[in-house]
Amino acid sequence: MPLVVPGGAVLDYACGGGRHARLFAAQGFRVVAVDRNAEALATLAGVPGIETRCADLEEGAWPFAGQRFDAVVVTNYLFRPRLGDLLACVAPGGVLIYETFMLGNERFGRPSSPEFLLRPGELLERIGAGFSVVAFEQGVVARPRAAVVQRVCAARRPADSVELRVQGEVATE
Repeated sequence: MPLVVPGGAVLDYACGGGRHARLFAAQGFRVVAVDRNAEALATLAGVPGIETRCADLEEGAWPFAGQRFDAVVVTNYLFRPRLGDLLACVAPGGVLIYETFMLGNERFGRPSSPEFLLRPGELLERIGAGFSVVAFEQGVVARPRAAVVQRVCAARRPADSVELRVQGEVATE
């Protein structure tokens, strides 16, 4: 959260009951909380700083075409065909916070289908060179329940940043 522009626009994607939307809104951010579950979104009605949108995130037109957010937050959700669209929503200088299940989670329960489980290192591969990774983790967690997850926090490089290669390392100016 400290990496996000104060008062900035945040997209809580596949927000469910809005745990992250509430957290960001309570800190003064402007939040768009989107999910296909209208009942879950109804629990956010009237919460200051939160705009809700009921949308099918897997079918039809992309609901955020041309929109940019200072932060995009996604947890416990994976639909690979929309990942490129989702990454495009992160504004230059904006932050992506993404956590979901990965291969190996099937031993702990659902999700267990490879369709809904990241491959090792997949988030890093998917975000590509346009982002600077702030933190990345993958492996077994015990809370809130035992699971195998992958997490990334990454900042989209500003349009005017320059990538330098020095002795095999990458630095950004």
